[in-house]
Amino acid sequence: MSDDVEAAIERAAALVKKAQRVVVLTGAGISTESGIPDFRGPQGVWTKNPEAEKLSTLQHYMGDPEVRKRSWKKRASSRALAAEPNAGHRALLGLERQGKLHTLITQNIDGLHQRAGTSGERVVEIHGTMREVVCMACGERAPMERALERVRAGEEDPPCRSCGGILKSATISFGQSLVMEDLARSERAAQECDLMLAVGTSLAVYPIAAVVPLAARAGASIIIVNGEPTEMDPLAAVVVRGRIGESLPRIVGA
Repeated sequence: MSDDVEAAIERAAALVKKAQRVVVLTGAGISTESGIPDFRGPQGVWTKNPEAEKLSTLQHYMGDPEVRKRSWKKRASSRALAAEPNAGHRALLGLERQGKLHTLITQNIDGLHQRAGTSGERVVEIHGTMREVVCMACGERAPMERALERVRAGEEDPPCRSCGGILKSATISFGQSLVMEDLARSERAAQECDLMLAVGTSLAVYPIAAVVPLAARAGASIIIVNGEPTEMDPLAAVVVRGRIGESLPRIVGA
């Protein structure tokens, strides 16, 4: 690590030590060290394969059985469900154990914060979860693995077993609205915290990225930990570059 990064980590750690109500916003960058690629980075899923973005668009998914079949085939071969939390996820569990974690808002759908041990009651999965499926007709939810077993057994586009409706990953697709209660909870948390810690996110996806300036306006200090610059770096008291799994445990004192 360079001296500049060392100094930034020390300043960030001092802010965390002083804070009492920390809100964390995480993005894909915290999970790349668990083997889950990000979406918009230089090696991102959508950067390298724009066709992959089509599979995440609600209109295409609902209207085209072939898109659904490709989506299920991709899910069935994905290793993401088997991914394990890394040092970054575990560091945030340490923040909760210190009694400082107010709310953890994640843009990720991988469930790794909960797998690391963070209380589900403190986590807002603003973009949903890939660990469940939901029927788009009746709303019934079930474990993703159960649907994948059907795909591996030969069902290319498994329907809902209760009503025959279309099953979809319980994630927020392009063209699908966020859960307004989750967004409202995130905004309230941003206004109540004394420190906002943004980790592994480009801060370019709205409306959730707006919680950072919202927290700043409410008087909270901002720490940004990310591999690349973000448009909100000027709002931050400290910006830390480098590997999240190395820097975050030191920042939060885990």
